[in-house]
Amino acid sequence: MPYKEKKVEKLYYTIGEVAAMFNVKTSLIRFWEKEFDIIKPKKNKKGNRFFTKDDIDNFHLIFHLVKERGMTLKGAQMKLKENKKDVHDNFEIVKSLQEVRKMLLELKENIG
Repeated sequence: MPYKEKKVEKLYYTIGEVAAMFNVKTSLIRFWEKEFDIIKPKKNKKGNRFFTKDDIDNFHLIFHLVKERGMTLKGAQMKLKENKKDVHDNFEIVKSLQEVRKMLLELKENIG
């Protein structure tokens, strides 16, 4: 059986790395951390924030609701409190549809 090297994923991400993932400023990450109770970064003695994969997944949901769907912060908070599972499922469907669209556009480009 051949050896398969596992992809190494980081356990913690700095606020700068998270901001770069979403192409936003670190101040927005700090602001959303205060506004949404589902984001709970670990902090070291100096007060530096370290975000987990779950925090980043929650940022994806918040980013989708606020930036992509245009909801207000209060609306996004209420939506996540009411039914986070539905929001997550909807986000996953949108993400997979975007991937299918990208693939179809690439096929169209290769044919034409």
